[in-house]
Amino acid sequence: MQRREFLGFSIAAGLSAAGLPGCSDSGPLRFGIHPWIGYEPLYLANDFNWLPATVALQPGSSATDSMEGLLSGALDGAALTLDETIRIWSRGLELVVVAVADVSAGADVLMVSAGIDELAALKGRRIAVELNGVSGIMLLKILEVAGLGPNDVIKVDMPVSQHAEAWSRGEVDASVCYEPTASVIESLGGVRLFDSSDVPETIFDVLVVTREAAEKHRRPVSDLVGAHFAGLQHLVRNLHDSVYRVADRQGIDPDEVRSALATVMLPDLAANQRYLTAAGPIESMAGSLSRLMLAEGMIDRDPAIQRLSDASFLPSRVP
Repeated sequence: MQRREFLGFSIAAGLSAAGLPGCSDSGPLRFGIHPWIGYEPLYLANDFNWLPATVALQPGSSATDSMEGLLSGALDGAALTLDETIRIWSRGLELVVVAVADVSAGADVLMVSAGIDELAALKGRRIAVELNGVSGIMLLKILEVAGLGPNDVIKVDMPVSQHAEAWSRGEVDASVCYEPTASVIESLGGVRLFDSSDVPETIFDVLVVTREAAEKHRRPVSDLVGAHFAGLQHLVRNLHDSVYRVADRQGIDPDEVRSALATVMLPDLAANQRYLTAAGPIESMAGSLSRLMLAEGMIDRDPAIQRLSDASFLPSRVP
């Protein structure tokens, strides 16, 4: 269930340490976060001290850390993909989406070997995919578009971090992956045949909190969402400064940050208001993904998701 990590494997520094008290009148909202370009607005908000004392970011190395923290009660919220949110629901913990951080618009890629020039040609091919991760969801959508069934391809289940090695050994014909793996495979002769821009508004990164936090601790949740939009505004209005801050934090080249930003859409306030309506894209996609994941055995039971989105925590305006 590893969430793709943004370019490097570093854990953001300078954030609150683990072991903070639970969200209550005397303690902050404990919010799990890990490196990914769509979560950078919150990292930026932390840099500029725009996170009030009501919110404490708790860094991890991957989504697994955040998911385990939510299930154990150590966290009150986290930054996750929509499919990861569904997995948590299926295990009995209700979450509420309070903001959409980003929408994949090319970040998730199907790399293929020479000779595969259309999706239908994937039939009978060996496809590297991390079935319990976001690439597993991407593969389901690819097969749907191709008009192929799950049994029409040979799924080689492995972490995305291992795809390039499997490719170099000739063990797979295609890979559902993301950066930096996609570029490595491309350097080995792979071709980009399909990406998430071909299935718009399918793969979402969201900010979620537990139902209890949403109902009992509204101010901290509103503070969290407000900080996200403050960081997003800085990123948009001061792109040069933001790119170098991200590059410095991750220890990477600024051009890699710009490339990563080009593969996602970072929704503004108006877009969030549309996404989080009662019958909007988040609710609709959650229902669609739940059915797909249940049919493919990615979850053990129907989460029966209701009232997933809540736009009431969005600020009335962004200064």
